[in-house]
Amino acid sequence: MPNDPGADAVPGPEQQHGEGGPGAHEQWREDGVPVSRGQHTPGSRDQHTGGGEGPLDPEVDASATYLLEPEDLAPLLARVATTHEAGTRRVVAPATGHVLVDLPLSGPDDVTRAVDRARDAQPAWAATDVRERAAVLLRLHDLVLDRQSEVLDLVQHESGKSRGSAFEEVADVAQVSRHYGRRAGAYLAPRTVRGMLPVLTRTTVARIPVGVVGVISPWNYPLTLALADVLPALVAGNAVVLKPDPQTTLTALWAAAALEECGLPADVLQVVAGGGDVGAALVEEVDHIAFTGSTATGRIIAGRAGERLIGATLELGGKNPLYVAADADLDVAALGAVRACFSNSGQLCMSIERLVLHEDVADAFLDLFLERVSSLRLSAALDYTADVGSLTSAAQLERVEGHVHDALARGARILAGGVHRTDVGPLFYAPTVLADVPPHALCAQEETFGPVVSVVRVASDDEAVAVMNETEFGLNASIWSADTRRARVLAGRVRAGTVNINDGYAAAWGSVEAPMGGFGASGQGRRHGREGIEQYTEAQTVSVQRGVMSGASLDELFALPDGQGQRLLTTGLRVLRALGVR
Repeated sequence: MPNDPGADAVPGPEQQHGEGGPGAHEQWREDGVPVSRGQHTPGSRDQHTGGGEGPLDPEVDASATYLLEPEDLAPLLARVATTHEAGTRRVVAPATGHVLVDLPLSGPDDVTRAVDRARDAQPAWAATDVRERAAVLLRLHDLVLDRQSEVLDLVQHESGKSRGSAFEEVADVAQVSRHYGRRAGAYLAPRTVRGMLPVLTRTTVARIPVGVVGVISPWNYPLTLALADVLPALVAGNAVVLKPDPQTTLTALWAAAALEECGLPADVLQVVAGGGDVGAALVEEVDHIAFTGSTATGRIIAGRAGERLIGATLELGGKNPLYVAADADLDVAALGAVRACFSNSGQLCMSIERLVLHEDVADAFLDLFLERVSSLRLSAALDYTADVGSLTSAAQLERVEGHVHDALARGARILAGGVHRTDVGPLFYAPTVLADVPPHALCAQEETFGPVVSVVRVASDDEAVAVMNETEFGLNASIWSADTRRARVLAGRVRAGTVNINDGYAAAWGSVEAPMGGFGASGQGRRHGREGIEQYTEAQTVSVQRGVMSGASLDELFALPDGQGQRLLTTGLRVLRALGVR
């Protein structure tokens, strides 16, 4: 989960992520202190676009007119936890450059107050029957499907993505809401385990909410990643303070309003808005932090969480490979690879950035793949006519272009794309396929987080596995083969938290009963399933020793003279072993 702890910073590691990838607009100094790009003074407006393109003057620039009516946004903006002393930030629609909103920012003191309010509200929420808490999520399932057109527009305006990619977020939130709405009771129910002494010891394990969970979510999936950690944390009985990326705060506020409409009590979910200073303040106040963004920032958060001895769930970067084996159905694999590489304009933590092709089928596969890539439609339309949308910020465009230019300078060849499509919009970049990328090129090792994929040819499955495992990341991988049994064996050798066979990323991500997360530099902790809710609780063991009043206690046993009690216990342990008692 990498993104900010805030949202802007300098000159430390840049947030390159979204879904699990580059953070967004923040960086941190080498000493771990977040630094804002713009200094916000009370009442001031940060005139920069979401990508920092420079000031827009409504008097002289038509693109500075508001895309959405300010009065319509007022109820959402009123949900930001702020005293309005931190100023505002102007947010611009990536696909068009039009002004979206002057976002009121929170300051570190606002974070403290928001956490305090959440902490005050949490005990009553935790005392609410889990079935009632789960019912809120089931109502959200219905609401997000019924009102999808409304939120799809908002997601597209803020992120610039195509409507098809935006719909993935609606479907995902419905899936996760339904899953935890139905399964939370079972996941959280106290369970009885074998006690120390059969019959005499009764031991149960309960799940206790940690208290207040902080969630720092990125810009690339503003609905999905605002709620992916919020929903299990809430249904587990916690209160939550959410800090979305400044570029996509409106979507997060819409989600908060939707949850309240579905029955979530006031103050249980707080939303703070801002950059790195706000994220850093949140890490200092909460009882567990969940972060989606860059590996560099994730390491800083993990370090601070370790010092505070709080839990940290981190979904970080990826450099995800897709292997086309010699026996793969190439038509099917080409279709799947296009989607795996270029969904959400490649701004997806699980997106494929490396195509690993068996040499026996490489040419045939590339013919099919490149034909499909060339037919992809780029558009800012708020309908399903676009296949690929805009990049979300100028910083992302700069990173994408930098990776492509670096690869070309080192001898790579362009098979498709490699063009900044200003004819479509300010931040559009053509889906790009590179060949002959040397291993030391930036796009061979670093996460690009854009519509760029490189091609590597291999002579065997063994070589493919070696190539797939050669980066520090281990988030997602994909294997395409007609022999799924063999593909499963290969999957077991790949160092990745999820491996999809004959799919790019959606099968594993959408299997919400299974845990999702990364190995190595791709993070720690897991989303989804039992693991995704248990991480927001503490395990409490309660043991009741029976028979104490009748003299059948360990204290009585140990009080026997000359080691008699110890000999009796030794005999008992041997009997339990013989009986096969676990």
